[in-house]
Amino acid sequence: MLNKFLFKYIDNSSLIVFRIIFGFLCFAESVGAIFTGWITKTLVEPKFTFTFLGFEWLQPLPGNWMYIYYAIMGVFGLLIMLGYKYRFSAFMFFIMWCSVYFMQKSSYNNHYYLLVLLSGIMVILPAHKYASLDVKLNPKLKSIAMPAWCKWIFVIQLFILYTYAYKAKFYPDWLDLSVPSSLMQGKINYPIVGQFLQNSFMPYLVGYGGILFDGLIIPMLLFKATRRYAFFASIFFHLFNSFIFQVGVFPYLSLAFCLFFFKPETVRNLFLKGKELYTKSEIIVPSYKPILVSLGCLYFAIQIVLPIRHHFIQDSVLWTEEGHRLSWRMMLRSKSGYTNFKVVNTSTNKTTPINLTKYLTKKQIRSVNYKPDFIWQFAQYLKTEYKKKGEDVKVYVSAQVSVNGKPHKHLIDEKVDLANVKWNFFSHNDWILPSN
Repeated sequence: MLNKFLFKYIDNSSLIVFRIIFGFLCFAESVGAIFTGWITKTLVEPKFTFTFLGFEWLQPLPGNWMYIYYAIMGVFGLLIMLGYKYRFSAFMFFIMWCSVYFMQKSSYNNHYYLLVLLSGIMVILPAHKYASLDVKLNPKLKSIAMPAWCKWIFVIQLFILYTYAYKAKFYPDWLDLSVPSSLMQGKINYPIVGQFLQNSFMPYLVGYGGILFDGLIIPMLLFKATRRYAFFASIFFHLFNSFIFQVGVFPYLSLAFCLFFFKPETVRNLFLKGKELYTKSEIIVPSYKPILVSLGCLYFAIQIVLPIRHHFIQDSVLWTEEGHRLSWRMMLRSKSGYTNFKVVNTSTNKTTPINLTKYLTKKQIRSVNYKPDFIWQFAQYLKTEYKKKGEDVKVYVSAQVSVNGKPHKHLIDEKVDLANVKWNFFSHNDWILPSN
C-alpha cells in the first residue's frame, strides 16, 4: 500500500509547470526586493539587524553588496525556471534565501518561511526532467513521469499549513470580528477600494470566509466534485490577499499549488500541449526507500510539532510571542506599544535614557515596542555598544503593550537587567509579565 502511494509513477506535467512558475516567482521576489526599496529599508539602512535568535553571526553584507546578493538570487531563480544546472541552481537559491531569512526578522512574513521550505523541497525533486535546458543539453535526462511522492509532498505540506492557519483563528478576538475589523480599518486610505473595505460585511468575509477557506480548501481540491469551485475560490481569495494585504509572491505560489490537484492531462493540455502523457502507472521502489521514508517522516513530524510548541510554553502566544514564528499564525492580531530603555553604569550607577531613534529605524522600533525577543536582543546590543566604550552596564526596560485594541498593560519586569539574562529557547522567559 505504501509503495503504491509513494512510488507509483504518475505524469510529471504538474511538477514541470510548477518549476517554471516557482522559478519565475523566485526571480520576481528577489528583484522586487531591490526595486521596491525593501533591501534598503531592511538590510542597508539599519545600524543593527535583528536576526533570528542563534543566528547573530549572519549579518548583511556591507555597502551595496546586498543588492548584488539579491540580484544573484534572482539569476538563480531564472535558472530554476529555465531548468539549467537545476540541482545546483535550486540548492544555491535555497542556501541564499535561508541566509537572508534568518538574517533579519523585522520584516517577518509567513510566505518567506514557506519559500524556505519550498526551495529546499525543490532541490530534491526531479523538476528538470522535461522542458528544461538540462534536457536539451543532455537528452538522456528526459522523463515524462515522476514518483507519486513528488506530488504528495506538496499536498501534505499545504494541508499542514492551512490546517494550522484554520485552527489559529478560533480565538475570541477573531471570532467576534475585532481583528478582521481592525485589518479593514487599516486599509481605509487605499485608493478606490478603501471606503468599500469599510462596509459592514467585510469583517465577516475576512473573518469567517478565512476560516472556511483555510479549513476546506485542501479537501475540496482533492475531490473532483468540488475541485472547480475550490479553484475559483482560491483565485478570489489569493488575489484579494495580494491586492489588499500585499503579501508578496505567497498568493501566486498558492495558486500554482493547484496544479497538483488537477488531472495530468488537464495540466498538459493547458501548458504542455506537445508533451506525451504518461499512462503506465508503474511502481518502482528505489533502493533508498528506507532513507527517503525516514527523512519524509522526520520532516513532516517537525512541521506538525513546530506550530503547536506555544501550547507547551506558559501564557498566551498573543502576549509573549513565544512560539509565534514558523507556526502559520497569519494576520491574527493587532499590537501596539511603547518602550523605554535605560542603561545603568555598574560602577557609577549613572543612568542614561536611550533614544531609540538614534539606533533603530521606524520599522524596527515598532517591533521593539511589543515583541519581547526584540526587546531582549536590543538590550544585548546596548550592552555590547557600551562595552566598546569601556563601560559595564545594566539595561532595564519599561514596556506597555496593547493586544487587539485592549488597554495597555506592562509587558516586561522593570526590575530585571535584560543585558545579563539568557534567552530561554524552549521555555517561557519569566521576565515577561503575565498577560492576566
